[in-house]
Amino acid sequence: MYRQTENFIDSKMALTPLACVLLLLSMQCYISTLAVILKTTNPKPWVNEFESIELSCMIESISTTNPRIEWKKIKMGEPSYVYFDKEIAGDLEKRAKIREPATLVILNATRADTADYRCEVTAPNDQKSFDEILISLTVRVKPIVPRCSIPKSVPVGKPAELHCLEDEGYPKSHYQWFRNKEEIPEDPKGSPKFFNSTYTLNGEMGTLKFSAVRKEDAGEYYCRARNEAGFSECGPQMMEVYDMNIAGIILGVVVVVTVLLCITVGIFCAYKRGYFTSQKQTGNNYKTPAKGDGVDYVRTEDEGDFRHKSSFVI
Repeated sequence: MYRQTENFIDSKMALTPLACVLLLLSMQCYISTLAVILKTTNPKPWVNEFESIELSCMIESISTTNPRIEWKKIKMGEPSYVYFDKEIAGDLEKRAKIREPATLVILNATRADTADYRCEVTAPNDQKSFDEILISLTVRVKPIVPRCSIPKSVPVGKPAELHCLEDEGYPKSHYQWFRNKEEIPEDPKGSPKFFNSTYTLNGEMGTLKFSAVRKEDAGEYYCRARNEAGFSECGPQMMEVYDMNIAGIILGVVVVVTVLLCITVGIFCAYKRGYFTSQKQTGNNYKTPAKGDGVDYVRTEDEGDFRHKSSFVI
C-alpha cells in the first residue's frame, strides 16, 4: 500500500513540470497570434553594381488584415522614406518594387544604395502592434582602369618605384603587378624566377619598389586592380635597364673642365694685353690746360692750335 502511494505521488510530481511546459507553449502561441513579428533571410546582403537585389522582410505572425508597411533608408545616420503609403519614393523611385507582403526589391542597384534599410510594420489590431527589422546592404563596385606610373629606363644598381592606383572600386581594391604577363609574387623568395630580385610589393597600396635594379628586371610591366566585384588592368609599359658608362662620364667631365680652363686663360691673357681697354685718347678728349696767372689761352679754328695772349696786371 505504501509503495502504491509513493508511485502515485511520483507520477503526479512528474506530470506537474510537463503541464507547466504545455501551459507556457499555449500562452506563447496565444501571444504570437496577437503580435506582429518580422524576420529576414539575410540581414547583410550584397550585390554588384547595376544588378538587382532582394531585401527580405517576412511577416511571421500578424492578426491585422491590412497592416501599414514602410521602408526607410538610413545613411550617415539620417533616415529617409523609400516606401511610404504603398508607393516607392525617394532614391529608389522607379528603380524598386514591393514583393508581397513586405519584401523590397531593388531592380538596378547603384553605389549610392549602400546603406542600412529598415522595414517597419504597424498592425493596430495586434496586442504587439509594431515591429521592425534592420538590413545592411552593400553594393560592390568593380574597379576602373588603374593609373600606372612606370619609369621608362633605369640604370643598373639604382632604385626604382612603380605605382598603381584607382579609387572607384568598392570594397577597396587589392593590387597585383605583372612582368611580361607573369604575376610578380609579393615575396620574391617564393619564386625561382624572382629569387634574386630586390623588390618590395605592397598589394594594399599598389607600389612595387626596387632597391637595386638588375638587368633581369627589364620588361613590360602592368598592374591589375581587383576586388569582389571584378578587376581592371592598365596597359603594359616597357621599363628598360641600362649599364652606366663610368669611363664615358669621367671623360666628359674632363673635357668640360679643360674647355672651361682654356676659356678662362684666354680671357685673362686678352685682358693683360689691353684688348678690353674701352677708352682711347683723341683730340676731342683733349682738356684745356689750367690757366696760369696773367695768361689767357685761346683756341683757334685749327684743332690743337693754341696761342696765348698776354695780359698785364698792374
